[in-house]
Order: sequence, then structure tokens, then C-alpha cells
Amino acid sequence: MRSVNVAELKNQLSAYLHRVRAGEELLIRDRNLPIAKIVPLDTDDVEADEYSLVASGQMTLPKRPFREERFWSIVGPARPNPKLKKAIVQAIAIEREENDVGVLGHKRPTSHLHPRSGK
Repeated sequence: MRSVNVAELKNQLSAYLHRVRAGEELLIRDRNLPIAKIVPLDTDDVEADEYSLVASGQMTLPKRPFREERFWSIVGPARPNPKLKKAIVQAIAIEREENDVGVLGHKRPTSHLHPRSGK
């Protein structure tokens, strides 16, 4: 792990960030006292738009991977039926698709949800 003082880091920030992108870790020192560490992000698990949400403070990355069986065990002994589970997964997928479309600047001209007739 490379160690660098704040003054040198400020003067050559781009070069040091290039090293971090290449996988190197940096220990930041202020007057030779360690104060921080810059480590490369694991890009396999997180998408670019998630990084931007983290950077803006709107999201935090999970500390552990999501375990679906544990999530469903919170409900107790009554397990959701497969139709309910499928409906939930489909609703989440639709919500994410709409958010992705909104992020890209394209919105659907009409709603994909149609009101039920006869009510």
C-alpha cells in the first residue's frame, strides 16, 4: 500500500486516482499521521448509477449481500404463496424500469397501468 501526504496528493491527484483505478490502495497522511485510506471500488457488484447515488448521499451500499430466504422468513410461519411472490417481483421490476426510464430522460407517454373497468 502506497502512502502519500495531503500536499503531494493535492498536487498530483489525477495520477494517484489513476493508480487507485488500477487497483492500488492509498494511505493518506496529514503531517505523516495516517488519516484516511482510498481503496478501489468493486465494480462487479455495483452499477455506475448506484455510485452516483452514493456520491450524492441519496443511497448507501449494503454491507452484506441480500438473502431472499431470510427476507421472507421475517413474515413468520405463513409463507407467501408463489403468485404473491411473483406479483411482488413484477411490481419491483416495473418500478425499477420506470425509474431507469426517468433517469435516462424518457418518460412513457401513457401509463402502463390501466384502471379496472366496471368500478
